[in-house]
Amino acid sequence: MPAYAATVRRAPRTLVESEQSRLLKLTGEHRRGFRDHVILSIALGTALREHEIAALDVGDIVNEHGRIRRRVPLRVFKRSNMDVESQQVFFPDDLVYKLNKFIVWKKSHGESVVPDAPLFVSRLGKRIATRTLRLMFKTWQERAGFDQPFRFHALRHTGITNVYKRTKDVLLAQRVARHKSIQSTMIYASPSDQDVEDAMRDQPC
Repeated sequence: MPAYAATVRRAPRTLVESEQSRLLKLTGEHRRGFRDHVILSIALGTALREHEIAALDVGDIVNEHGRIRRRVPLRVFKRSNMDVESQQVFFPDDLVYKLNKFIVWKKSHGESVVPDAPLFVSRLGKRIATRTLRLMFKTWQERAGFDQPFRFHALRHTGITNVYKRTKDVLLAQRVARHKSIQSTMIYASPSDQDVEDAMRDQPC
């Protein structure tokens, strides 16, 4: 038993559905929250890492015809300076809709939408920094009344977990996570504390 227990990895800490909804609702309704709403939607919808989100240019998501891409090749990703294999992410329908609105929003706020312009910029008009992403996420969690704050990377964990829970397909989750090894993805198939609690509610005793 001890040998088996030592090999079991706990599922990563993720946002439950109600927490995801609260964040998206709060940022979506706030007068100055739309940029942050889109950032959170990208993180949850694609499982991109914070530095991958910060590196996005307008031309990465908008094609030559002015339409939002559904398959987005990544220029910057984990170990992209060493890995010659290309990576891409797939945008959900809701995210495509939000990004269309966001491009219009950028234009209305005087932000550049030329292909090599940063997709997300700071208040100073510079490419958004990963530190800013982390502070932004922390601020919205406080406004949403979260008891225990999450790291920004928890959004990636949550996105991958959502894919697995919806499909029960670990290979599909691996594609979304862009993991080289299936072993890295298997952790998302592990039951979370919430899964165990829900399963035990009607346990005969």
